Amino acid sequence: MSDHESLQEVLTYYGSWLAFKQRHLRVPGVQAAVFAEGAIAFSAAYGSADVENAVPLTEDHLFRIASHSKTFTATAVLQLAERGRLRLDDKASMHVTELAGTPLGERTLRDLLSHAGGVTRDSTDADFWQLAQPFPDRDQLLDVLRAPGSVVLAENERFKYTNIGYGLLGLVIEASTGTSYNDHVRTEIVEKLGLSHLGPELDPSRSAEYAAGYSALSYADERVPIDHVDTRALASATGFYGNARDLVTYFSAHLPGDERLLTDASKRQMQHPLWKTGKDDWPKYGLGLQIAQVGDREVFGHGGGYPGHITRSLVDGKAGIAVSVLTNSIDGPAQQLNEGVFRLLDLANSQERPEHTADLSRFTGRYANLWGVSDIVQLAGRLYGVDPTGPNPAEEPTQLEVDGDTLRVVEGSGYGAYGERYQFTFDADGQVESVRSAGGLLAHPIDRFTLPDRVTVS
Repeated sequence: MSDHESLQEVLTYYGSWLAFKQRHLRVPGVQAAVFAEGAIAFSAAYGSADVENAVPLTEDHLFRIASHSKTFTATAVLQLAERGRLRLDDKASMHVTELAGTPLGERTLRDLLSHAGGVTRDSTDADFWQLAQPFPDRDQLLDVLRAPGSVVLAENERFKYTNIGYGLLGLVIEASTGTSYNDHVRTEIVEKLGLSHLGPELDPSRSAEYAAGYSALSYADERVPIDHVDTRALASATGFYGNARDLVTYFSAHLPGDERLLTDASKRQMQHPLWKTGKDDWPKYGLGLQIAQVGDREVFGHGGGYPGHITRSLVDGKAGIAVSVLTNSIDGPAQQLNEGVFRLLDLANSQERPEHTADLSRFTGRYANLWGVSDIVQLAGRLYGVDPTGPNPAEEPTQLEVDGDTLRVVEGSGYGAYGERYQFTFDADGQVESVRSAGGLLAHPIDRFTLPDRVTVS
């Protein structure tokens, strides 16, 4: 079917774009997966898992996915609500009795799930996020929860993100089940889905499988590696690890009609946009899930920021598509790289697939000249010129129409040589040797392009 063909064309280019972005943005490594049409449709890895030891990143490497953990915690709470073990309107102190008589003990589980409880984000001393000290254990977390500054706003005053609140939800799960948070979510979520590359906390026995994490380039000329640590009592907020394939498989269980983890009624509660998170209408937050707009799509999912790893997962429930992108640097552009596939799908779906038999693939590729790099990509049976260096690969595309060995610009910005032609030269094997752009500049396939030692008039 044409929809399937278009998806495959998008994913073919998406992989090429990710590979380029990993090098262009100097990210140590990028791992990505796409769930579509009921299965994993794309999975790939680019760059390094360990720069110092020259270890290539693979699809199996594990990443710390941090605040993705909140989606697992919310799923576990909704499961327990379905079983009658708790209610979303229960006060926290009904389950964590150490909080009886405290302001935080009066907050409901629904308040905590939606970040509407006015709870401190990470406490007044959160240098565990810089690995200057260990993450809090249970007793230390309880000290934070009972402290006068644990609640800083009235309940339901506004959205206020809190890791401490989700640490409390982990304690609620433990009290309700009589088992540890880690054991419970492993049994009730991870093992139910048969996922072997996903877990609630750092697993030292698998240390060789983790991608190294790295610092940012914003404050230094070079990145330095960052150790993996146990997040202890904040595992329910930020402890999970995983890879992109297992993550999209997990999120596929949140699609309508899939009741392996939750009923559709519970999933609708999680995915309902309750709170604006800022001044703009989007993104919003539900129960353990972020809800955002990418183009005209409403998507749900979560991001994760762990020292050395930035990750992002988004799901288009109507289209049945889940995307996860994991990066191993603290400035990794996971959101940009994740949204790219949805932008490309929207471009591919913006017009009907034409009925023609022309071989478009012979023109496609990445071309470079002194001024930079441009791509010619095939999407939904059409050719487009796109800029791979920008955050949105589908922004202001140049539509191209085949005319023999040339491509005519038939749609695009007025700055893009509308009406003019790309002139191609092919070698004896039919491969592109060079292309003179519609603007008149000669370019070559990027793997054949080299700059001279000095650019001079020739």
